[in-house]
Amino acid sequence: MSANKPRRKAKDMTAVQLPRTTTSSPVSSRTLLTCLAVASPLWAAVSLAQAATREGFDLLRHPLSALSTGSLGWLQIANFLLAGILTVAGASGLRRALEGGPGGRWAPRLVRAYGLGMVAAGLLVMDPADGFPLGTPYGMPQVMSWHSYGHMAAGTVAFGTLIAACYVLGHRFGRTGERGLAVASRVAGTALLVGDLWAMTGGTAGSLTLAVGAITAMLWVSVVAVRCR
Repeated sequence: MSANKPRRKAKDMTAVQLPRTTTSSPVSSRTLLTCLAVASPLWAAVSLAQAATREGFDLLRHPLSALSTGSLGWLQIANFLLAGILTVAGASGLRRALEGGPGGRWAPRLVRAYGLGMVAAGLLVMDPADGFPLGTPYGMPQVMSWHSYGHMAAGTVAFGTLIAACYVLGHRFGRTGERGLAVASRVAGTALLVGDLWAMTGGTAGSLTLAVGAITAMLWVSVVAVRCR
């Protein structure tokens, strides 16, 4: 019996030394960051392609959101939804990549809120206005629908959180000594801020300045996602 005790003890030690099994995330951080990197270029490309080809659309007068109206409006609606969903998913990858550093908590939260705003903007379509789609009277409608008000609110949330995300990322890069990236991030956020304010105050070609500012800030988030990969 005494001879069996060491053997049993050896078996117990072997069992203790076995590695633990760990559960991994079902989606890798690299995949999630790819979603975030693709979302903005995809939205911009689809939007600008429609702006150049849809009859009656004038980017100097019509915001890109107006492309959600008319018989082909489903294209822009789907564009908003897809970009928003990819952004929300990508925010999780950004959280993993920035975890523990400056802005590691708030930047992903703001990006996720921006993505949710994009989804809401796709679901809540603005009213036809100012001659688009063709046959629509010029000028703004006298009475706006509830979903048009909802679209404006969703856009405010999306743009506001995107601007804040750019500034938070600028703060992060400044703290880590990456001054060029810090400046670029703040410039992107400011471009959207200025473009949005100019459009809201009725400035000349406000829809164009808004589009330039929005696409600049959106693409910058994609650049950060690529860098984090």
